Amino acid sequence: MKSDQPGQIHSNIWCLGCQESNVYLLRGSRESILISGGNSYILPDVLEQLRSFDLAPGQITKGLILHAHFDHIGIVPYFKRQNPDLTIYASQRAWEILKKDKAIATINDFSRLTAARMNVEDRLQGYDWELRDDLSGFTVGEGDRIDLGGLQLDIMETPGHSSCSVSAYAPEIKALFPSDAGGIPFQDEVIPSGNSNFSLYQQSLKKLAGLDVDIYCADHYGYITGQEAADFLDRSIKAAADYRHLVEKVYAREQDMEKTVEHLVQVTMDTRPDYFLPRDILTGVTRQMVRHIAGNSIYE
Repeated sequence: MKSDQPGQIHSNIWCLGCQESNVYLLRGSRESILISGGNSYILPDVLEQLRSFDLAPGQITKGLILHAHFDHIGIVPYFKRQNPDLTIYASQRAWEILKKDKAIATINDFSRLTAARMNVEDRLQGYDWELRDDLSGFTVGEGDRIDLGGLQLDIMETPGHSSCSVSAYAPEIKALFPSDAGGIPFQDEVIPSGNSNFSLYQQSLKKLAGLDVDIYCADHYGYITGQEAADFLDRSIKAAADYRHLVEKVYAREQDMEKTVEHLVQVTMDTRPDYFLPRDILTGVTRQMVRHIAGNSIYE
């Protein structure tokens, strides 16, 4: 079953945020962790949801950044400033990115652009939400484990969507938190998102497909449970292969990078008018994927 509605989805897991931007609260017997950070504009929703679900923000002791893109760290700065004792985890590469002035400026700019795309520009007035160079924490990588008491989070390095992507898996409850290293469950589709290196992205999908998954917690467009969750990574692998083939075909026809990007972006805008990314950001994402795929194309 697929759902994009906030609420408790397991005795230990709550989905927070909104339809297109999700974060998760995972609670063990000793500690609770906020997994991913979503878009900045979901902050008022998350705070209200925590109150309505009788979950005190002060009881959240840890936070996990799965990768350092703007739409996956949005509420983390606010939570860290409200609770300086909050322990934040991210990959080494993510911490490197989050200390760069240019990355900080881009993250804040993209957050504003996306809020405008969703017509919620005014929602963050009065909140100290912007990313600055004051965010810090601990580094996690392949094989690391975060102990919450009765629940463990196993960290897996899953590059390809970004150079800094990690995924988290709670084996006791068979819950996977892949962020965009897995497929994005938009409506009835699976959207592949191998932004930085499509080949590594496909390898990461195969790595994740080896897990026993009952709960698939995506960062965009909700979560999946049961047999659909068990099958979703296989669907993601197929969707990635299909998209790669489409890029190769269009590039072989156009023989031009920018014309290929323009064609693919227009197809996306026409077929997914409700998708959350503004056209400028979508164009940049598509250009990254086309550049890699065209450089490794069977037609080259």
